[in-house]
Amino acid sequence: MNIEILKRIIKENLEFINSLSLKPRHIEIEKEGNYVLIGQRRAGKTFILYQIIQSLSGKKNDDCLFINFEDERLLEFTINDFDLLLEAYRQLFNKKPIIFFDEPQNIQGWEKAGRRLSDTGYRVFITGSNATLISKEIASTLGGRFFTKEIQPLSFMEFLDFNNMRFGKNFEYEKQKIDIIRLQDDYLHYGGLPECLKYNDKRGYLSNIFQKVFYGDIITRYSIKNDMALKMLIKKIAESVNNEASFNRIKNIIQSANVKVGTGTLIEYFQYLEESFLIFSITNYTAKFSERENKKKFYFGDTGILNLFLIDQDSKLLENLVFIELKRRYQSEIYFYKRNIETDFYIPDKDLLIQVSYSIHDYNSREREIKALQNSMNEFNIGEAYIITYNEEEEINAKNKIIYAIPYWKWVLKSCF
Repeated sequence: MNIEILKRIIKENLEFINSLSLKPRHIEIEKEGNYVLIGQRRAGKTFILYQIIQSLSGKKNDDCLFINFEDERLLEFTINDFDLLLEAYRQLFNKKPIIFFDEPQNIQGWEKAGRRLSDTGYRVFITGSNATLISKEIASTLGGRFFTKEIQPLSFMEFLDFNNMRFGKNFEYEKQKIDIIRLQDDYLHYGGLPECLKYNDKRGYLSNIFQKVFYGDIITRYSIKNDMALKMLIKKIAESVNNEASFNRIKNIIQSANVKVGTGTLIEYFQYLEESFLIFSITNYTAKFSERENKKKFYFGDTGILNLFLIDQDSKLLENLVFIELKRRYQSEIYFYKRNIETDFYIPDKDLLIQVSYSIHDYNSREREIKALQNSMNEFNIGEAYIITYNEEEEINAKNKIIYAIPYWKWVLKSCF
């Protein structure tokens, strides 16, 4: 690798980051911590690095060494060039940098370089788009030297901020409420990938991102030959959002379309989809261990990607949005509850039960949702529960229990103020 090329890349990157005016996102960083930032492609990991660089060093930022390893000028970069990279920085600035490596996983042995740098007193930040790759390397090589933080697409609050929404004192009772509901509709259908906001052809942008994840992060990375089975799997997962699904049932559906796939292969495909942060799963709180592994509910990491596979399925999109918000708040402690009647979400540590219904205007829908929550509330001896709606609100007294029907936008914003 040519040291002059490295010096040029270092300088160009710092000048570029210096020129950026960023919308800050909330992220808590330990003062002396080393970090691996993981998450879905285009969720904003790189811009979080830019934000951290600006916060650590101000607009000057020449005490930071930022390298994006997807830069085509680094195609010949190998593990032996990490020392050369530090030498290039030393010749430019003659000091010890804070190191930022964006997507280094294509450099064979990079994790050993990351460990050596942290061991020798460098502060290091790394991003990656593959959960298993990063987690295996942390466990085997990086050890306890790095914090791991998942970067998710924009929360609804961040989405409003990126759309320059500023809240008045009584916003929920004023005209501003109309703008919030309009933006909620955009968020429902196009998700929270930050770059999507700047495009008019949002569906086209999301389709391109999905193709990159499908072919780059999954097909190529895992050397998958049966791409038709994987495509059908993703479509069936999308269609089954808000319903319990089993591996065997999905396998039978795929095979009925004359696409051959075995159960073991299908389970591997599910794992690859989760490792790419495309989908997530939750299990039935009351199920036995064997049933938990075979029957799950699946959700997408972003509703914009999910919506590529659906037509007029806003109820599925809304439930997926609620899952994303719960995941942001409670991480992995999310279940559904099913014993004859199903409740969409149960958070045991918080005694929190949530049902999702786009509308409870229809009498039968209303009674179904209330009955499901009553059943769960009695089971766990919980006095209050929620029905998250698109834009309906009501306090329901049901046999000494209180059920709050609340719009998604209000449920989210209520926790932020």
